[in-house]
Amino acid sequence: MSLRDALNSIVQSVEGSLAAVIMAYDGIPIDEVIGDQSEFDMQLLSVEYATVLKEIKRAVDVIKMGDLEEVSIATSRTCVVVRVLNDDLFVALIMKRDGNIGKGRYMLKLKSFEVLRELS
Repeated sequence: MSLRDALNSIVQSVEGSLAAVIMAYDGIPIDEVIGDQSEFDMQLLSVEYATVLKEIKRAVDVIKMGDLEEVSIATSRTCVVVRVLNDDLFVALIMKRDGNIGKGRYMLKLKSFEVLRELS
């Protein structure tokens, strides 16, 4: 399964999904799938969230509470669930606020193994 196939599988199987992206912490997208209903500037959203995630990762490292695995960011319009893949990459699922967040988290965790296999 390709990276794009894994991302497509996530977006298509989670109600309310707008997009999914695999990114490096420096804000460079590796691959992305954008749904038909997305009205957001995905590049800007991804870069800004990569910056925020890098700071969260740094804070987790400082307090030595274990490795960062997942972060959710909810706004009045969207929910973004981020799953860390390794020290360099993460995958993010952008959903409508009323999307199926639980299934989104589950699919990110499930598909992260496939994505890591493709990347190695």
